[in-house]
Order: sequence, then structure tokens, then C-alpha cells
Amino acid sequence: MKVLISQEIHPCGPEMLEAAGFEVRLCTSSAPTDHATLMRELPGCAALISMPTDRIDVSVLATAGLRVVAQHAVGYDNIDLAEAERQGVVVTHTPGAVTESTAEMTFALMLALARRLREGDQLVRDGRFLGWHPMNLLGFDLFGSRLGIVGPGRIGSAVAVRAQAFGMEVITHSRNSGMSLARLLRESDIVSLHCPLTEATHHLIDAATLRQMKPTAVLINTARGPVVNEADLVEALERGIIAGAGLDVFEREPAVHPGLLECTNVVLAPHLGTSTIGTRARMAKMAAANAIAVLRGDPPPNRIA
Repeated sequence: MKVLISQEIHPCGPEMLEAAGFEVRLCTSSAPTDHATLMRELPGCAALISMPTDRIDVSVLATAGLRVVAQHAVGYDNIDLAEAERQGVVVTHTPGAVTESTAEMTFALMLALARRLREGDQLVRDGRFLGWHPMNLLGFDLFGSRLGIVGPGRIGSAVAVRAQAFGMEVITHSRNSGMSLARLLRESDIVSLHCPLTEATHHLIDAATLRQMKPTAVLINTARGPVVNEADLVEALERGIIAGAGLDVFEREPAVHPGLLECTNVVLAPHLGTSTIGTRARMAKMAAANAIAVLRGDPPPNRIA
């Protein structure tokens, strides 16, 4: 049986599949594989190892012989789960593999904003560093600040552990626990988003919710881009409604709202939350293990639907 991998992944994944006796077909473009290419390569494959950038719709799921879509990610908002159930296609993902690296990326953005690293780096590169000065690029302390975590699941909880080590106070909001979102926004010095993208969380952060934040507060998003209305965020940053933002994901990736590119109080990263060698290896192994289990007729370790 053939397995299609829609983008190049850590080699341990294809090696596992080949060792299990499956033929691997790999898309190797440096950019996300477009839907037409995916549809051209998929016929004859019993499994697809998909990426969050792939649109897994009825045309993909109705492909003859397809038995499993093994998502190489935790999130799966790109997959039509109802259609997968109708077509009898098993869907899996890689929970747990990305927790620690995404939590670390959250703190990287937090620290970069707090200590104004983007501006400092540019100052040095421009030859404007004249030596130490007591009032140069003053930032804010993480120690003693209040961190509001929206979505205290695996990743949010890992962020909370790190925050406590930094001497921060942690408050949380979720659908079923913690304080109300409005109160969390009012009381937080830093708001960090870790909720999944659903109909309920699409544009959860918009003009109205941004106005509930402190003018000295900053927003961190390592969850999904469309959780934030980028146009509203740009306006809030330009008008001083909030003090800054750190973004690893964007509403219309790979496009970025041009206003964000002009803001000096924003740190932008190209979706690097899980980009470590160890995490990519764990993700590849989990996706391969899920695909192998289904193709062998066994229950997959990480089934979604």
C-alpha cells in the first residue's frame, strides 16, 4: 500500500513507514502543497499524512482507497471531520508531541516583547547603539506580572508551569472553567491564546475584546491565526488600546496584515511554534504510527474521528 506525505517531514517518519512495508510517496515543495497537486498525487494511496495547510475536503476524502488521514499536527480545523465519517476515513493527529516546544515559543514571544528585543536588535544593526544608558529601551518585567491564559489545555498548562517559574501570577479562562473572558482580559498584563480554532473561537479577539484589555497589556498568539481579527488588532496597536503583540500565527497565512508589518510594538514569527528537531521527529513518528495502525487494521493511538 502507498502512503502520501503532503510535505517533507523529519526522515524518521518515512523510514518507519518503509520499514513497515509501505511505499512512501512524498511531496517535496518548499511551499505548502497546493490542492491540485494533492489531488494529482493522492489516487492509489491508502493513507495521507497531512499538514495544517492542506485542505482536506470532500474531494480528498472521497478518493478511492483512502483509509486514513494522519494529520502531522495537533490542530485539525483544516479537515472536514463530518465528511471523513461519511466516507469511512479515519482521522488522527499528534497531541502531546508539540506541547513543550509551543510553550517555549510562547515565552520567546513574551520575552521579546517584554525586553524590546526586536527594537534593540535593529538599533544595534543600524549603528545607533551608543553604549549603556539607564533609560534606553525600557521594557516591562515578567516577574510579578499577571498572565491570562485563554485555553488552559496541554499547551496552556505547560505555559502556566513556565510562568510560575518566572514568578508570574496565572489566571485562566476556558469554556468550562476559570474566570470569565471579560474579567481575564481586564485583569491580565499578558494575554496568551491557546484555544483551538472553532466557530466559537473565530475572531474571539476583536475590537470589543481588545478594548477590555489594559492599555499596558500585550497579546500573544501561538494558537491559530483566525482566533484574532488582525484588522482590529492593528487598529488597537496603532491607537494605543493595547501595548503590543507577539504573533506566531496569522489570520490568512502566509499573508500578514500590512499594518502589522509597520508596527514597532509587534514581534512576528513565521509559525515556528513546533519548529524544533525533537518536536518534528516526535510528530513524524506519531503520524506514521497512526497511519500504520489503521492500515494494519489496528486502533490508531491518536484517533480524532
